[in-house]
Amino acid sequence: MQTPGSQSSLHRANLERVVRAVRTAGALTQADIARTTGLSAATVSNIVRELKDGGHVEVRSTTSAGGRRARSVSLAADAGIVVGIDFGHSHLRVAVGNLSHQVLAEEAEPFDVDASAAEGFDRAEKLVARLLGTAGVDRAKILGMGLGVPGPIDVATGILGSTAILPGWRGTNPREELAARTGVPVHVDNDANLGALGELVWGSGRGCDDLAYIKVASGVGAGLVMDGRIYRGPGGTAGEIGHITLDESGPVCRCGNRGCLETFTAARHVLPLLHASHGPDLTMRRVVQLAREGDPGCRRVVADIGRHIGSGVAHLCNLLNPSRVVLGGDLAEAGEVALTPIRDSVSRYSIPSAARNLTLVPGALGGRAEVLGALALALSEVGDAAWVDR
Repeated sequence: MQTPGSQSSLHRANLERVVRAVRTAGALTQADIARTTGLSAATVSNIVRELKDGGHVEVRSTTSAGGRRARSVSLAADAGIVVGIDFGHSHLRVAVGNLSHQVLAEEAEPFDVDASAAEGFDRAEKLVARLLGTAGVDRAKILGMGLGVPGPIDVATGILGSTAILPGWRGTNPREELAARTGVPVHVDNDANLGALGELVWGSGRGCDDLAYIKVASGVGAGLVMDGRIYRGPGGTAGEIGHITLDESGPVCRCGNRGCLETFTAARHVLPLLHASHGPDLTMRRVVQLAREGDPGCRRVVADIGRHIGSGVAHLCNLLNPSRVVLGGDLAEAGEVALTPIRDSVSRYSIPSAARNLTLVPGALGGRAEVLGALALALSEVGDAAWVDR
């Protein structure tokens, strides 16, 4: 038994600090580990040697930014795996990754928005099994799963709240249901938060401790990162910028209010504007493609969406003052057709000091942001003590 304050307990705590730093970043040099953990270079060197001898980490020679040789430390590729599952409005995407932040297998398939939660989990289990076979890894290696759903999750209960996007899931507890099926820990969050986490770890948010990830799809949401962590709020609904009121006399929103940002930007409200000229089978992805190709109607619609989104971003700037805003979803593919009007609105509606240092960028991960965020969520929740014991 370890006595609190003893050398053995201190050593154990330092082991876990090093593991946590490496697991969170994917790979770090020993100098970076020392800076991140506050441990001395000598202590880090000894711990890394111990972990390497035990087969827990891999150490590779690399070149630092200054051109000097360094040693890059990452968790051993065979130490365990995590699974990310993303349910969207019309898709199911699953990814399998290891603790070194390597994606071993990934696949997406169409998903019926009207399917029940049970049907969705059946599909997800089959896809997970197929990807494990593709990656050549044993199911017993799974340390945890991350699950993304397009709706608000109650932080206290884990129950999915009212959502018009997955009506067959309302009132369910996805975390408990999937954990009961798989026998492994499951961690759940909404798609905007996971998109933010994915871009933070793998994409346009790398190196930034405070950012907002804006996703425009069937709804509009923001994933908020504050001090390097996802901010969810006490009820799990932080970032619901889709329900900022733009026009009190505007269209009725699914939330019951009028003129919400979502009613001017979400696909189901915007696409009918183009049905007369482009037909009823138009998708937002196609609108973005046509806008990039110069179609005047689609360019106008995308620009209008950008202008309205910019109003929401200006609210975020005034309230939270993020240093970076990442635009995700299909709209990100529009490039400057969408980004320029967003910037114009931010400049017009935010106070100068709030927008002065703001950087607005498109997401780097596209439709993969949410499933990679689910992997990152599972990685962040793997207990350091449990991993060291394992």
